[in-house]
Amino acid sequence: MSSSNKSIVYKLVGLFVNVRGYNILVIVLAQYLASIFIISPDYLSLRDVLFDLNLFLIVFCTSLVIASGYIINSFYDSEKDIINKPLKTYIDNTVSPQTKLSVYFILNFLSVILASYVSFRAVIFFSAYIFGIWIYSHKLKKITFLGNIIATLLAITPFFAVFVYFKNFEKVIFFHAIFLFLLILIREIVKDLENLSGDFALDYKTLPVKYGEKTTKIILSILIGLALISNLLLIKYFDLGYMDYYFYVSLIGFVILFLLIWNSNQKLQFTLIHNLLKLVIVVGVFSILLIDVDLVLKKIINF
Repeated sequence: MSSSNKSIVYKLVGLFVNVRGYNILVIVLAQYLASIFIISPDYLSLRDVLFDLNLFLIVFCTSLVIASGYIINSFYDSEKDIINKPLKTYIDNTVSPQTKLSVYFILNFLSVILASYVSFRAVIFFSAYIFGIWIYSHKLKKITFLGNIIATLLAITPFFAVFVYFKNFEKVIFFHAIFLFLLILIREIVKDLENLSGDFALDYKTLPVKYGEKTTKIILSILIGLALISNLLLIKYFDLGYMDYYFYVSLIGFVILFLLIWNSNQKLQFTLIHNLLKLVIVVGVFSILLIDVDLVLKKIINF
């Protein structure tokens, strides 16, 4: 392979890492699984949902906006990432800042143009989403705790878009959203513990920087307690089929999480906890298939 081809490959890899392509794939999968087996009406077949052009455009636009969001977030966090994520920074630097910003604007422009094929409301929604990610990256993420809440809300916004599209606002979806919100919020705060060195050096007013590690762990403990309550409510009051097993295992997982947090004080330990939380979220995505196995089989057969 020539040096020029190698350079292109490195830049593509760097761009993929910068936009967190692996995370976007999980979000796309989660949106489609939730659409097929939770949110869409039962009378819609698998084919109806998979080949719904408007749904495809909503999911695709979401992916473009999230990718651009990762780029602008990385752009503002470049100095902090040198301390917290030196390897990622090295890979990111294979792509110039000018190229990143160009890709950022192109992705946002495409998302708004494609959204216009769905509806004017979709244009407003994605424009607001783009602005929300930018203002979070530029200003809000440095505000104590508010930054964590905004980041969590932005993370669950793609699912809100699908809920609105199918006009499904059942209670079970509301409780799933609360559970997911708490899980992601816990992960965001653990990430602050993981990135304490860089946040402290650059004066990011995160919970660990402003109030210390112990207070942050107390807040995490409260959030874990709330997640346990939402978990129990989902098990007790809703028919979740075999997905109950995911929530039963999660109960044990939250207890382990609580113990891990209080017995951790090093970056590597918090990185492990962060990755475990990501695994719990990904497993939860695939567990959607277990809510109604008969419905899953029916939709596959009637494809």
